[in-house]
Amino acid sequence: MKFIKNYKSITKEELLNKLKEERLSGEVGYYDLPENSQVLINDAKKINANQIVVIGIGGSNLGTMAIDSLLRHTGKYKEIIYLENTDPIDLNEKFQKINKDALFIVVSKSGNTVETLTIFKTVMATFKPSFNQIIAITDKDSSLDKWARKNGVKTFYIPKNVGGRFSVLSAVGIVPLTIAGYDTKVLLNGAKEFRDSLFEGNENHLLEKAIFFYENSNRYNINVLFAYSEYLRNFVRWYVQLWGESLGKDSKGLTPIGLIGPVDQHSFLQLIMDGPKDKTVTFLKVEDFISDLKISNIKLEYLDKADCFEGMSFNELINAQCDATYEAVKSKDIPVDKIVLSRLDEENIGKLIMYYEILTSAMGILFSINAYNQPAVEIGKKILFRSVKCE
Repeated sequence: MKFIKNYKSITKEELLNKLKEERLSGEVGYYDLPENSQVLINDAKKINANQIVVIGIGGSNLGTMAIDSLLRHTGKYKEIIYLENTDPIDLNEKFQKINKDALFIVVSKSGNTVETLTIFKTVMATFKPSFNQIIAITDKDSSLDKWARKNGVKTFYIPKNVGGRFSVLSAVGIVPLTIAGYDTKVLLNGAKEFRDSLFEGNENHLLEKAIFFYENSNRYNINVLFAYSEYLRNFVRWYVQLWGESLGKDSKGLTPIGLIGPVDQHSFLQLIMDGPKDKTVTFLKVEDFISDLKISNIKLEYLDKADCFEGMSFNELINAQCDATYEAVKSKDIPVDKIVLSRLDEENIGKLIMYYEILTSAMGILFSINAYNQPAVEIGKKILFRSVKCE
């Protein structure tokens, strides 16, 4: 794979051409998942489950969890339980919620992820599921694939040229989300719509943002995503992994911080506004929460500070808080931008995922780094194996 070396400046047109070259090279496959993953949907729709248990960590479940969290309130979907952390208290609590007829989906691109395999082994011993209750999602010919084939376990493959943290629109996310009942076709179409629009030259804001981040990275080396909805909490986690693991290479990178508004207005905002001026802030706002919950019109003695908000909907309030905080941060000459979603639905989420994946790729090009590997993470894995005498 080729990377730009020693770029001192770059135009939007040059950056867009580099992104096009990267896609056409065939070495980075997430660009084409909106089309390639369509074939998974019909297959996944044939699988019945009242409860789904996803066993995976990092890129193997964060994106799925984000989409599930964002859309669950919009309809009746099958329950998904995520087993990702080797914290024994967390595992015990989640084990208590698992039904005997649950569908277990074990996800590991390499097929050798320690957290995933240790949890899966324990699930097998605890629940003794039949092989018909298990689905494997992995690379072809991985250790997990070999185990699945030997035992007749249904398997979906992750394309070789799609890295784990860029894989949510592959079988990793599409299979469990489709089984749960989400409209994954619309999700993929939303991602395709944004990608095509960008490559047709209609999304200059993304290119301008990437170039600004790059050219000002010595001064602004921290990127804050300030998301105004509790439902966006897991999306923020996905962004932090995508940004941090992709761009932290060769002593370069931009530190990602994820916040939820208005809660974090009462904590981290103080540091943003009056602390070191080393941060950029992106506000993520939902225009229509499709909720008519209003602030009550009652009088409480001594508690009249909030009376001016009476009759306002909470939808209006949270967006007013977002806009006010945006203006406050901007007034401090801190670089800010805003992403506004008309509502939380499959189409908008597909667009948002593709936006952040392409923005990450653009930053990798600008920093002349490989955004698709994670060499430093492997060091800790080797130490772990040595410490428990696996080597």
